[in-house]
Formats: sequence, structure tokens, C-alpha cells
Amino acid sequence: MSKLKIRVIVPIIADIFNEEVEREFKTYASDKTEIEVVNIDRGTASIESEYDEALAAPGIINKVIEAEKKGFDGAIIDCFGDPGVKAAREVVDIPVVGAAEPSMLFACSLGQRFSIVTVLDNVLPMIENIAKVLGVHKKLASIRSVNIPVLELHDKDRLKNALHNEMTKAIKEDKAHVLILGCTGMMGLAKDLHTMLKKDGFDVPVIDPASASLKFLEALLELGLRQSRLTYMKPPEKERRV
Repeated sequence: MSKLKIRVIVPIIADIFNEEVEREFKTYASDKTEIEVVNIDRGTASIESEYDEALAAPGIINKVIEAEKKGFDGAIIDCFGDPGVKAAREVVDIPVVGAAEPSMLFACSLGQRFSIVTVLDNVLPMIENIAKVLGVHKKLASIRSVNIPVLELHDKDRLKNALHNEMTKAIKEDKAHVLILGCTGMMGLAKDLHTMLKKDGFDVPVIDPASASLKFLEALLELGLRQSRLTYMKPPEKERRV
């Protein structure tokens, strides 16, 4: 198969994560995959609420449409809230994925129940709704937060310790068998956390949502698959002001 061109859209107006995002995605990308990382032009500095998602959605959709016009084979919305994913699927013919759906689908195949550890309590209802729409809510053991805002995730030691603490509780108290990092800003920690938990006697998978989204999209592209037009129908033609 020829080269795969994938655009990774970081759906915030700041580029503070871009370098790390590009490095992380290229670590997991296959040899035939080319990665481009972009931000949105208008929106918010981070996504931690439904309001943030709504403000980011137009910029996300524009970057996906632009990706298709520039010849990209697929697009990833690099956020665990999957903002704008469904809307983007309606308006382009290339496959579009977020980070939550692939992570949850992988988790369902790896264990009986899974827990998600995310940033703030604000996003717990949003993540739970994704699980309900996806049809995997019965396998969701819990959603926990480390109470660290997205823009403070750069303190990796603090973040790792907080994640380890909440993941241990998810296993012991919530009976989780698989764990998901509930924010793409938590990149680069999954392997370390798996090792830490294994030393504690818990040999459970820890899923990084960024790498999960990439491998999921690569599989779709290699199989020649994209979103169904019976689900994601093209929007009717009409006047729109955006």
C-alpha cells in the first residue's frame, strides 16, 4: 500500500502540545504513515467542558475539510471528548476518528470492564455520554479524575503519581480490568503506568488514547473503510452562516 497521509488536529488554539503530539504519533505510526499536526484557528486554550467543545467544533470541521482538500487520507481529532467528530464525518469522505471511541472499543476487547481516568470532574458526564452512545456503557466500571487541568499536565511526575493512585482505586474499588487514560494530553505515560501497576500485582492493560486513535485509523485506511453514509448522511444543501 502507498503512503498514508494523516492529519492530527489538536482542537485548541495553543500550540504548546504540538511538538510532543507529533513526536508521540510518529513513535506509533507505521513506516508508511505520514503525520501532520495542526491546531484550530478559533476556539479555546483547552477543552474541559461542553462549552469548550461547542466553541472548538467549527474550527475542527474546517481543518478536516481542509485536510480532505489537501489530499490527506484520514483525520484524527486529538481529544478524548471526540469533539466535532460526528459532524466532520458528515461533510467529508475520508475517515475521521477521535480518541475516546477507539480507546473504548479496544478496552472492550481486552477485559470484562474498563475504567477511565481523566483530568477534571467537569468532563465526567461528557465521557459517560460517549460510552452510552457507543453502546459500551455496561462495560464501563468507572470514570475518575486526577483534578489536574489540561494546561497543567506538563508536570509528568505529579500527573503519573495521580494517575497511579486513581488507577489503583479503579482496580480495587471499581473492579476495573482495563484502564484508559482519559485525556490525550496524558501522552507518554501508559507504559510506565502499566509497569507500576504490574509491580503492585495488577497486570492490566493501560490504553493511551492518542496511539489508540492512530492505530484504529491506520486499520480503517488499510482495510479501505470509512464512515457509513446511512449513519453519517451528507447535510442538506441550505444557507449557512459560519
